[in-house]
Amino acid sequence: MTNITIRPITRGDEAEWRRMWTKYLEFYKTSVPEEVYASTFERLFSDGEFEPNCLIAELDGKPVGLTHYIYHRTCWAVANNCYLQDLYADPEARGKGVGRALIETVYAKADEDGAAAVYWMTQDFNETARKLYDRIAKLTPFIKYQRG
Repeated sequence: MTNITIRPITRGDEAEWRRMWTKYLEFYKTSVPEEVYASTFERLFSDGEFEPNCLIAELDGKPVGLTHYIYHRTCWAVANNCYLQDLYADPEARGKGVGRALIETVYAKADEDGAAAVYWMTQDFNETARKLYDRIAKLTPFIKYQRG
């Protein structure tokens, strides 16, 4: 039986965080410069209301997953929304409940902080993850547009 633990990131997690976030970015065929790694890692420890947050998933004591989530204002509610920006699980940890545990912990944090909603995006080809998402969230009809 596996033991999944979800916890906030610590400064001692930097190497594993970098490894997992790099794998996440590679999955989406993208990368970020070192400056973004350094800036993002520092922001994860900033106290600002709208700074990013990070949770680490451990499977039997080993880091195997992460999520970044961010609160932001919305014109559709008084409370902030929670955007689950990144979700990653190592390939050998997939199918063991790591992704679900990370999402459910973000749900719990958002509820605790009074968020109006939790939402995220994924690419249409991410079929494996979408099977999980379809079980624990509602697919919306929105299409994303972006400049740059």
